[in-house]
Amino acid sequence: MAKNRRIPAPGQLINRELSWLAFNERVLALADDDVRPLLDRVRFAGIFANNLDEFYQVRVGGLVVSEESDPSAKSPDGLTPGEQLASIYERVLALHLRSQDLFSSRLEPALRAADIILTSWHDLDQEDHKSLGDLFEEQIFPLLTPTAVDPSHPFPYLSSLSLNLGLYITYPETGATMFARVKVPGSLPRFIQVPDSSRYVLVEDLIAAHLSRLFPGGQFSETYVFRVTRNTDIPFAEERASDLMQAIRDGLVQRRRDADVVRIEISDTASTDLLDMLISQLDADRAQIFLCAGPVGMAGLLDLTSIDRSDLKVPTFHPTIPPDLVAPGRSVSVMEVISDHDLLVHHPYESFRRSVEAFIEEAANDQRVRAIKQTLYRSSEDDRGIVRALVRAAESGKQVVALVELKARFDEAANIERARQLERAGVHVVYGVAGLKTHTKLCLVIREEHGVLRRYAHLGTGNYNSTTARTYEDLGLFTANEEITADVAELFNYLTGYGRPTQYRELLVAPHTLRSSLLSLIRREQDMPDGRIIIKTNALIDPEVIQALYDASRAGTQIDCIVRGACALRPGMRKYSENIRVRSIVGRFLEHSRVFRFGQPDRECDYYIGSADLMSRNLDRRVETLVPILDSNLRRRIDLVLESYLLDDTLSWQLHGRSKSWTRLGSEKGYDVHQQLAYDAQTRTQDVTYAHVPALAQGDVETDAEVRAAGGIVTATDEQGTIHALLIYRQSYDDWTLPKGRLDAGETAVQAAQREVTEETGLDVRVGERAGSVRYRDRKGRRKIVEYWMMSAVPELVDLGAVADSFIPNEEVDAVRFVPVSELHHTLSYEFDRRLVARLDWARGC
Repeated sequence: MAKNRRIPAPGQLINRELSWLAFNERVLALADDDVRPLLDRVRFAGIFANNLDEFYQVRVGGLVVSEESDPSAKSPDGLTPGEQLASIYERVLALHLRSQDLFSSRLEPALRAADIILTSWHDLDQEDHKSLGDLFEEQIFPLLTPTAVDPSHPFPYLSSLSLNLGLYITYPETGATMFARVKVPGSLPRFIQVPDSSRYVLVEDLIAAHLSRLFPGGQFSETYVFRVTRNTDIPFAEERASDLMQAIRDGLVQRRRDADVVRIEISDTASTDLLDMLISQLDADRAQIFLCAGPVGMAGLLDLTSIDRSDLKVPTFHPTIPPDLVAPGRSVSVMEVISDHDLLVHHPYESFRRSVEAFIEEAANDQRVRAIKQTLYRSSEDDRGIVRALVRAAESGKQVVALVELKARFDEAANIERARQLERAGVHVVYGVAGLKTHTKLCLVIREEHGVLRRYAHLGTGNYNSTTARTYEDLGLFTANEEITADVAELFNYLTGYGRPTQYRELLVAPHTLRSSLLSLIRREQDMPDGRIIIKTNALIDPEVIQALYDASRAGTQIDCIVRGACALRPGMRKYSENIRVRSIVGRFLEHSRVFRFGQPDRECDYYIGSADLMSRNLDRRVETLVPILDSNLRRRIDLVLESYLLDDTLSWQLHGRSKSWTRLGSEKGYDVHQQLAYDAQTRTQDVTYAHVPALAQGDVETDAEVRAAGGIVTATDEQGTIHALLIYRQSYDDWTLPKGRLDAGETAVQAAQREVTEETGLDVRVGERAGSVRYRDRKGRRKIVEYWMMSAVPELVDLGAVADSFIPNEEVDAVRFVPVSELHHTLSYEFDRRLVARLDWARGC
């Protein structure tokens, strides 16, 4: 870190590793949530274990190396590698025991009650043994390789995360006892279904029952299951390599050969002698051993989620097609839409297949497209996906450039194969800039139109991967904006030609301008009397950014951070972070988008989305991009998305700076941001959405196809302090709704709202904040757009019941009454009204 960077004192930060473990604890909490469908809970238990596997391979592995190479080095929060490892072991042990207990006491009994029975070989009858024995002989035995340890057979190498059977064998004719190991092939399913039943047995249990086939004549005194986790945080020597692909290949071999063991998981029945032998052979430490009462390697629970039991799963989610790409009776050209206006897509709520893939496939098939340039970080095996489109484009004679990041962790081998596949098809494949990992998500299409080359671009927060796009939450921008697309073109030139970085017009690019630009935007809000910052990121770790946020908070800037994973910032601390709030959303979809808003919508305000998290590696050691959202309609949509995240009280956890702990928010409204965003996407496609629409100006003509209206949400508080909202009843429609009416020519929306409320209810009202808007089809089939404002009666009402009693019916309204806000959902007749009021912060009134 540069010497002149201001960073917080160690006590003002939370340890990165412990914060990440707190995130994984939130994942585990979903597995313990009996409101969720059972196999959904099992899935989260498997995800928790899989996350922990990666954490040990990368973060713990790196700390073990640091403890050996520089034991006195300190993390930003002031801990040495040894101190961090001690804290990690203590916390992980507690989580490990909790996950084991969760499986044995809650998940497994619940599965049994649902007729998914996890059984053992010894509990099966003779007929089951026969059928499973046949399966073993045909599908498992040919794949097994038994390995004994004796003077001529050294202790075998154990690959990271591989499942193993360990046993002692005695041969009666010699009396010799030796240790043996059987590796469970990773290609086998973890749970084997007993034929013609709903019972399942662990594959290692089935293998253990047939050890005599592997070691004929042997007697087995002890059998146990174990696996090891190895350090994968070994850097590739790319700076010294003349061939990066070969350097990555060599590095993968080195990882497998030289990686230290950082964890041993083993059956809790293993004897002390066995544990001591493993510790000695693997050069491990006692603190690295975790005893397992249930399955060793609980990531294998994910296999159970493939069981065909829709009654135990969340309903299958079907993304909608972005409304701009919908045209009944004809296909829509993505580039034709982008040429007219920018397009924002939100996955998984909106279809990746019908937007991003359609864009690239259209470019591959379009004869006027001259070139396609694409970054690939983690691509998909899906045959319909982007890689095949790029291959097809190259084979048709287009210039196709693919920047494949070979160093994408855990995908190195797959990306090497992907790069070779693309090269064989004639794609020009490059690997980016030496010393930097290319993490930015970009696609550039160059098309000839009327003799002129025009650029089209997609810039996203997520990978070009149709598989993860079904469950990862991400945003993507399609644009033909000349300055943005020129920036994208110059960035590709830098990445493919190793040229000097340029001064970009609109993009913020790491490691060149992103850090300094973010700090400048934070300082700008710090200097504003109404400073406002909203950040959504996967991790908030970088000390310099955190210091800048602390400085802004001290100046009164209101800051909300939505952080999925690790967060080193301590919010709500007196004197330096009182105006900062941090929440985390953990639910069905993996929060993955990065969104930044600096400012207030009614003044200077900047919106960005992109690939960069707020970590030093992303800002300094990776190629990352943030793209501005310039279109006013898309900015309003970003506002609504961020508002939904801040309203959520179902999936949200709050970080407490003093205790450095997270607590789940109480579900007072039952507002689930994932459900809300899915609903918003569906209603956008159906022309039923929440969107801001300009008021009818002087000279504008309201068409028969569109009706513009405005209304008010009039609030009052009774003697007990309960907030009420005023509703109107219309006998002709037999409905309870909010007061509203059409705009007159020359009238602004807020003027119309105030006039209509007074005319319909007889109350004089004072207008407050804008509450939101709805769009729907009226009874004549016209599109109706209604904007609402918060309001209060003038003078202040004392007897709310008197308002209803004294109301005189008029041509439009037959009755009015104040309804407690807790009863609005059940009283309002229309879903669009219910959705609107559910989004409101009732504490703000008007």
